[in-house]
Amino acid sequence: MKLPRSLRTTVAPALLALTALAALTACGTSEADSGGKGSGSGSTVAVRIPDPGNSGVLALGKKDGSLDKALAKAGAKVKWTGSAGPFAPAAQAMNADQLDIATGSITSGITSLAQRPGFKFFTAVAPDAAGEGILVRNGSGIGSVADLVGKKVAVNQGGTGEYLLLKALAKAGIPADKVNRVYLRPDQTAAVFNAGKVDAWAVWATYAVAEIGSGKAHFVADGAAIGSDNYSLNAVRTEFAEQHPKVVKALYRYLHEAGAKEKRNPAAYLNVFTDVGPTAVTGKAKAVQIEFTAQGGTVEPIGPQDTERFKAVAAFYAEQKVTKAEVDVAAHLLDVGKLT
Repeated sequence: MKLPRSLRTTVAPALLALTALAALTACGTSEADSGGKGSGSGSTVAVRIPDPGNSGVLALGKKDGSLDKALAKAGAKVKWTGSAGPFAPAAQAMNADQLDIATGSITSGITSLAQRPGFKFFTAVAPDAAGEGILVRNGSGIGSVADLVGKKVAVNQGGTGEYLLLKALAKAGIPADKVNRVYLRPDQTAAVFNAGKVDAWAVWATYAVAEIGSGKAHFVADGAAIGSDNYSLNAVRTEFAEQHPKVVKALYRYLHEAGAKEKRNPAAYLNVFTDVGPTAVTGKAKAVQIEFTAQGGTVEPIGPQDTERFKAVAAFYAEQKVTKAEVDVAAHLLDVGKLT
């Protein structure tokens, strides 16, 4: 998904994107290396995916080799590239032919689609009703969304955080300008939040788990209460999908099947490589993560109902002036069931 210059200053999006993009593509490969354009029919296609870290379906797939085994049936293998992070720089990496697959939310996806996208979405996971929301410190005196009026709320600009806050305010009938949005990268925000320099944090499970697990914070409104339509999506570089549809379909099948297994047994997908250190999920945070995962959705094809909800998010973003106009999300979707 550094310390902020100021709580009232928006960190320059271009600089942040370039910094994250540099980290994401530090191990990037050329098209020839990736087995993309110009690859012979007998060669193995390398699928460039951000390294998954220590938890989740891709982490376990990397460790036990099951992902490469599944992709081998389609003549492909994984080339782990950089590390997973915010979707905006990942979208730039796909546009620059440095990455083939990335994961992000529909909210961050819409802001990236408002540029010149070189990618399409091919899977969807239903909004996380339990694991995202407006986080407040215990004892803060904030007991409802209405109590956020006049307060400072940390959000990631144009992504999940800003969407959750705006959606919560709209549902409560509170004008957006009654709350002070503080634009921060998610990986900057925990220290600021815990120091009391912001009053709340609109955030998702990746960062919320540690805060809730500490016993010092809770959601004043979660995704269900907010009415969030914040789907998690997998994106593929457009040219890659056109050249290697069987590989994309094989990846979908793996993600779908492995995701169903993770939902049934979340603990098996935590601390895949190590159970100590900063990437490990331990103590109460581990229990929180297991609970969120068990309640979450699984990777599915994008259907008509999903597309309508994406359209509603795009319209909301335009209405809230997050984007200059309503983004046509439907033009950037793949029907994975029709890939051959």
